[in-house]
Amino acid sequence: MQITTPGRICLFGEHQDYLGLPIIALAISLRSKISAVKRKDRKIIINMPDLDKVEKFSLEDLSYSKERDYFKSAIKVCQREGLSFSRGFDSVIESEIPIQAGASSSSSIIVGWIKLISKLSDNPPNWDNQNIGRLAYEAEVLEFDEPGGMMDQYSTAIGDCIYLTQEPLKIEKLSPGLDKFVLGNSNQPKDTLNILQRCRNQRTLMMAKLNKQYPDLDFRNCDLEHGDSILNSKEMVLLEATVKNREILIQARKELLSNNINHAKIGQLLSDHHKVLRDLLKISTNKIEKMIDASMEAGALGAKINGSGGGGCMFAYAPEDPYKIVNAIKKAGGHATIIHSGDGVRID
Repeated sequence: MQITTPGRICLFGEHQDYLGLPIIALAISLRSKISAVKRKDRKIIINMPDLDKVEKFSLEDLSYSKERDYFKSAIKVCQREGLSFSRGFDSVIESEIPIQAGASSSSSIIVGWIKLISKLSDNPPNWDNQNIGRLAYEAEVLEFDEPGGMMDQYSTAIGDCIYLTQEPLKIEKLSPGLDKFVLGNSNQPKDTLNILQRCRNQRTLMMAKLNKQYPDLDFRNCDLEHGDSILNSKEMVLLEATVKNREILIQARKELLSNNINHAKIGQLLSDHHKVLRDLLKISTNKIEKMIDASMEAGALGAKINGSGGGGCMFAYAPEDPYKIVNAIKKAGGHATIIHSGDGVRID
């Protein structure tokens, strides 16, 4: 059996979903691939040639042996849903998605892993892709009390372009007809968890401060005037970033739902979003900026950093001449790939 799962780019709402705010994400044509066959014993052997690694454990002992032990946590989550596994399996994982670069390579694999093991369980369920996304979120985020949101798991599970909002959970599939993008990898290592914790924790503390005077305030209804005489200058910057990104997404969703999308406007909104991430949340790098500037000079309609930041990837919206953007990003020192919308997790 073989399962493939897309990576994703975040169009709008970067660094917002873990605050309970909406996002708009696009699953991409780069995919991870997991194949497996059942064994006669209860051993799990996972070959990862891209990383030159092999992971081995037994279904008899699913105690965690490392931080973020996702393969085991996914099995535990599935067991809590009622699945049983009397036999182990040999599997191979390969991926076209840049690793640890902000394109959800990890979530893509865990989504595919849950789809795979559900089909190899003793009584395979008929889970839809949204449910697969939910279980992957539980296995990756809730199980280890990590700071991420739901975007990565649901986006890669469901595929295409989605609008996702929480509290309550609502997922809306969009069909905006967006054409080609260029994904640029800076090849700079990044520290996803520390950046997420910094951006989330600082704003959580900021909101707690505001709640002392405004008990009913949250990230969905706060505005700049709420911070007057309460927040210091650094906290006001965080509030401004949150409000601006929230408003940019509202404009983008309205445009993406229109019958005649203004692609230049979408590009401008992407660039506006990036400016907030760069100037207010300060998650960009000099190399990412060089790649973005080069793509814009080469004719991209818009560009932004992708993922948690501090390195990793950017992308440019380039429906007209993506090859020109590829060359520009390469000259700026990045690795560039033309991408488009991709299907969700599937059996191939």
